[in-house]
Amino acid sequence: MDTQNLISIQQFCTHYNVPKTFINALKDYDLIEIIIIKEEHYIHLTQINEVEKMMRLHYDLDINFAGIDAIYNLLKQVDALKQEINTLHNKLRFYEDL
Repeated sequence: MDTQNLISIQQFCTHYNVPKTFINALKDYDLIEIIIIKEEHYIHLTQINEVEKMMRLHYDLDINFAGIDAIYNLLKQVDALKQEINTLHNKLRFYEDL
């Protein structure tokens, strides 16, 4: 598999100065996906922003992993509701224009 859009967890942890246990805990809560290629662990580049936010929640605001999990589940629900509102708003505009 191509590792072009992946970053190794070792490299990530070194760069951000976080322990591997932090990343493993995020994986245990299904907050991120870890990809294993030839016994090397990677995360996708698209997840870096999310992991940075989770790092700030955990280290700066002292929120535990269960709290981070709850926050991210609520944020997903908010995003889904926003999308539903936009869809309904577009349908309403369609019928108003008739």
